[in-house]
Amino acid sequence: MATIPTPRPLLPADSKTDSENALPAEVVWDSPSSDARGSMPLGNGDIALNAWVDTGGDLLFYIGKTDTWEDNSRLAKVGLVRVQLIPGLLSSGGAFAQRLVPARGEIVVTMAPEVTLRLWVDANHPTIQVEVEAVEPVAAAITFELWRTHPVTLPTIEVSDVNLDRSKPDHQRAPTVVEPDMILSGLEDSIGWYHHNRKSVGPVETMAHQDLLGAPWTDPILHRTFGAVIRSPGASRVTAQRLMQGPAKRHEFSVHVLTQHPSSPEQWLAGIKALINQAETVSVADRYAQHVTWWREFWSRSHIAITAAPDIADAAAPREVTRGYALQRFITACAGRGAFPIKFNGSLFTVPWPDQPGDADYRRWGPGYWWQNTRLPYAGLCTSGDWDMLESFHRMFAGEVTAVSRYRAQRYYNFTDAAYMPECIHSWGAVFGESYGWETTAAERTDKLQTSGYHKWEWVSGLEFVFMLLDYFDHTGDRDFLVRTLIPAARLYIRFFDCFYETGPEGKLVMHPAQALETWWDSTNPMPEVAGLHAVIGRLLALPNDLLPGADRNYLMTLREKLPPLPIQEVDGVRLLAPAEKFANKRNIENAELYAVFPFRLVSFEKDNAGLGVEALVRRMDRGAFGWRQEDIFMAYLGLANEARDYVVERARNKDPACRFPAFWGPNYDWTPDQCHGGVLMKAVQAMLMQTEGDAIYLLPAWPVDWEVQFKLHAPGQTVVEAKVRGGKMVDLKVTPESRRKDVVLNQAFQ
Repeated sequence: MATIPTPRPLLPADSKTDSENALPAEVVWDSPSSDARGSMPLGNGDIALNAWVDTGGDLLFYIGKTDTWEDNSRLAKVGLVRVQLIPGLLSSGGAFAQRLVPARGEIVVTMAPEVTLRLWVDANHPTIQVEVEAVEPVAAAITFELWRTHPVTLPTIEVSDVNLDRSKPDHQRAPTVVEPDMILSGLEDSIGWYHHNRKSVGPVETMAHQDLLGAPWTDPILHRTFGAVIRSPGASRVTAQRLMQGPAKRHEFSVHVLTQHPSSPEQWLAGIKALINQAETVSVADRYAQHVTWWREFWSRSHIAITAAPDIADAAAPREVTRGYALQRFITACAGRGAFPIKFNGSLFTVPWPDQPGDADYRRWGPGYWWQNTRLPYAGLCTSGDWDMLESFHRMFAGEVTAVSRYRAQRYYNFTDAAYMPECIHSWGAVFGESYGWETTAAERTDKLQTSGYHKWEWVSGLEFVFMLLDYFDHTGDRDFLVRTLIPAARLYIRFFDCFYETGPEGKLVMHPAQALETWWDSTNPMPEVAGLHAVIGRLLALPNDLLPGADRNYLMTLREKLPPLPIQEVDGVRLLAPAEKFANKRNIENAELYAVFPFRLVSFEKDNAGLGVEALVRRMDRGAFGWRQEDIFMAYLGLANEARDYVVERARNKDPACRFPAFWGPNYDWTPDQCHGGVLMKAVQAMLMQTEGDAIYLLPAWPVDWEVQFKLHAPGQTVVEAKVRGGKMVDLKVTPESRRKDVVLNQAFQ
């Protein structure tokens, strides 16, 4: 029998590194897909694909990118590409397989034994690579297909879309008009297209309406240009949208993708030509080798592999949690190294839905960033050692968002060196127009805060952000980051509360008006903000004297004395955490009382107050193991192993039934694939295995005894913990550096 020439063979499904089961399993399909909902994700951190083989045998992939913001401030796709073989991929009738190989960051399609097709997004260059290898010569064509071909008015406006204004009847609302892409002409051996923003809908309007034009900001939409050029050695340009290769045993297609801002079409074209020249100085084989090296190093950073102990009732559950964890981490790696943070509502993997309006650019909950949602895909990245994927998250929120937030506090309240971060913001720092209220401008208002009660007094965002910056510093030890980013942000977001609220008769801050998340609209001393202040100030004061300036230390020590205590309530004679000291007017379904558990970990399994958290968890009003709900993490932090196990199993099984890929969660509260859902899964499983407090490293604090596991995770102090649990016992433990082994506290049940 003839064999396929494969100079870069597939990684066998059962291959392993030196660490047993360290690599994630492949996802293999044995039949084509009917539409994009049957796609697999792929990406290099900035450019991401939804790829599938249709029933006609063509390979298709949507291209997404982290910075392709179109004229209406929506994060749009770059385009759709189709690869056709002649004779077709399915024409031979052989066994079909489409494999996602996370270990190498590639998708491989085979029609054994005739054809192999490899798709990968270069981890080190902005290039998508398609390779075809065949036993017998086949012709190949590549085409790009556009849907933004002429100005189109969208049929609906989503929540948080720039134009949403429900104060007006439908016929008076400003429509969202999508502008067309442009096809490149004059290319001899290539095809390509681009989208150029000649208008900017949103930034200037929202900043002017909210009296923020004087803030340090730039319009990220106007004159943004993005697109792609497709090349293939020896191909013929059949049309402006199609390249053709004659019969051969091997074909290569390269799709080069570029965004520039600000830029003109002419500048963009010059830029992508330079990008192509740079990429083509390295052979495809060498780029592939470097690409595989990047992914090998990525997977070597950390891993979690769970198996069932003998005779376990639900033997499939550990495998499903392992798969869900690994694939969510893969999805984050595919879209987490770009210019902008991950969009919680679909990331870069949105696709058209037959029963929804619009196209592949459609996503529920619009283009903006909701803090409570945005943080969740990032919650576990320090523990997984994926620090590089935090860069865009830090850059946006510590950069322009914080600068605008500082200006807002000065402009609205005349506060000096203080800032508050609203829950719902666009990347340029303005509050969503619908949340702020379009009726009157900030300049005309006495009360300059937003009119929507869902977030009017909700200011935990800045404190959570500082808490996450502290996590990053504790793990990396980056002193320059501490000085330039962390401490300046902490000063601003902490000081705001001291400026905004007054002290009561007992010398404590009385935080009213306030609210506890979106849920309790009329609150005094809400748990999220009170816990956040205690946690952030405590961690800052724990820094060595040479790392926290004396003036900051003195101020924080004084302010700490003014903080109200964590709110506690009594129900049926039982004391438990409360959403606030006083709370009323319930409007949503969050468990604000448990923010003392997560994210702020002031109440946890090893502390004397753990019972307050357990009682609050047991008596919570709202519950669920899906979307942004955090009960899985609460349970892990409180040491409730069986409860946490049941919730993460339910979460790992809760994918969108309309999608084929097992880690396309959703739509839940948001949109598919729901990154909040996967982010909670990652953080919860990590916390079941390892938690830290000061120098202490707690291992297996909420781990079920009938689950065996091997893991490698990162702790603060640039510490790596590798361990193996078999038969309900810790059978192997390695701590790097060895000096940190003394700080490990192992759950007695596993000793």
